[in-house]
Amino acid sequence: MTFAAPSPIPSRTEYVLEAIKRGILTGGLVPGQALVETELAARFGVSKTPVREALKTLAGTGLVVMSQYKGVTVRTVDAAMAHEVYDVRLLLEPEALRRSIARRAAFTEAAEALERAATADDNAERSLANREFHRALYLPCGNPLLGRMLDEVRDQAALVSAVAWAVQPSWEKEAAEHEEILRLARAGDADGAAAALHTHIADFVRRAYPEQEADA
Repeated sequence: MTFAAPSPIPSRTEYVLEAIKRGILTGGLVPGQALVETELAARFGVSKTPVREALKTLAGTGLVVMSQYKGVTVRTVDAAMAHEVYDVRLLLEPEALRRSIARRAAFTEAAEALERAATADDNAERSLANREFHRALYLPCGNPLLGRMLDEVRDQAALVSAVAWAVQPSWEKEAAEHEEILRLARAGDADGAAAALHTHIADFVRRAYPEQEADA
């Protein structure tokens, strides 16, 4: 698999980081696959140092796992992992959106993210755009700590979505739900928007991982 270099490249580490992340979200790098520093360095034409730093960053966001015995691997998505991530979102995102509405956020960036998702060329771009949509809802909440807590699970949520879509494409349904959430938010309906967001998050993980529904 080849990776297109972003332009401009902020740094070698950033380039490698984004390339590996895109590979994971497109399925080019599959869950459980080993990520060998020397192989990645050769693929991207860099030394092992930026690869090592990129992998450390990805481990911090939960996209890869570092093991003393197995080395670095792409994180495996299972029902337990998906419900852990989505439980955090269910607890925090609706309240953050409610506060964003109370602060009269314009949600311009959310609308732009919806447009990018609708015109995306692949599920990786769509997943990233969807991630930015949700971030644009909660970031204006007025509590930087709450925003950072939700930022910490963004990549993992994108990975869950990418894996689920590969099995059962449902992005069109989710896009319609996003539009309704944004409509309610822009109308100033905090209760309605928060409820719609909660249902949206809960329904996705329930559809994608029904075997854990009783424990969710």
